[in-house]
Amino acid sequence: MGDGDAVEIDGGIMEGGGQILRVSTALSCLLRKPLRVKNIRAGRSQPGLRPQHLSGLEMVRHLCDGQLEGGKIGSTEITFIPGKIKGGTHVADTKTAGSVCLLMQVAMPCVLFADSPSELRLKGGTNAEMAPQIDYTVMVFKPIVEKFNLTLDCEIKRRGYYPKGGGEVIVRMSPIKQLSAVNLTDRGTVTKIHGRAFVAGALPIKLAKDMSSAAVRCIRKEFRDLYVNIQAVQELENEAFGSGSGIIIVAETSTGCLLAGSSLGKRGKSSDKVGIEAAEMLLGNLRHGGAVDDYLQDQLIIFMALANGVSRVKTGPITLHTQTAIHFAEQLTKAKFTVTKSEDEESSKDAYIIECQGTGMLNANL
Repeated sequence: MGDGDAVEIDGGIMEGGGQILRVSTALSCLLRKPLRVKNIRAGRSQPGLRPQHLSGLEMVRHLCDGQLEGGKIGSTEITFIPGKIKGGTHVADTKTAGSVCLLMQVAMPCVLFADSPSELRLKGGTNAEMAPQIDYTVMVFKPIVEKFNLTLDCEIKRRGYYPKGGGEVIVRMSPIKQLSAVNLTDRGTVTKIHGRAFVAGALPIKLAKDMSSAAVRCIRKEFRDLYVNIQAVQELENEAFGSGSGIIIVAETSTGCLLAGSSLGKRGKSSDKVGIEAAEMLLGNLRHGGAVDDYLQDQLIIFMALANGVSRVKTGPITLHTQTAIHFAEQLTKAKFTVTKSEDEESSKDAYIIECQGTGMLNANL
């Protein structure tokens, strides 16, 4: 492989996880820069590529007719040589409960700059630990990321849970000429809080009702006059594989901001605890006065880097995931990020502004 000019990435620094791989592979593909990543997930209990990372890499390799070296489970070094991004149907199957939402994170920026519409068929876990739940992706990530001037269609065919996976999500996207910069700095006031508590498989609906009422009680302490509606749902048998439970709660604001809190049930964890955990996460996200929650921060960085113009996003304390995404976005693109403490009156002392002078990447295929 002719990779003499490959960008060298140390996958073990900062957050040191799969996210470094996702951001750098997507940008390598978009910029057609060969990439070598070493020390992949060096700090993790099982270092190297796990099934979900490998299936994500394989999908990106496929969607740009690229070449991948070192692509096997456990591998701590890969070399990737991207080709031309093409539309069409691209499949990724983790064959585990590996997160479909994380698969989406690596492929989605790439197919925006394809030559024709794309369909991503993603298989694995839809509501899994250590990753956004698919409900978060649909209820929060989608409407906010669409502000960059793109359209994301996400169909949940079947839900899948830990440890079996077996879920499937279909993402449809059309290419765009260029991403627009965003300004997400005015949080506004909370106008409604809604969500869904779910059980699937063998678990009784009572668990979902208990999660919901515990969450509502917790939120009521801070928002006495607001209508809080968290539906308890039993997933349909043909729309879920295996058993699982969890909750997502979303707050909408007067300026169209969306912030969330979520939690998953697991054996030995009471339904009340699951509900309260999600409610407290939401309340924490609302206290810092940011216009996005702590989980959206890092997911927006790659779009800010590619967009045309200056994007500004007000957040709570900057997460390590976000610092990591900024570091690698700057290393691979010419985007320039600055993070400053937010000075305005109404936000708490923990609010920050992430500003980015985007590269204004153009889709040469259109």
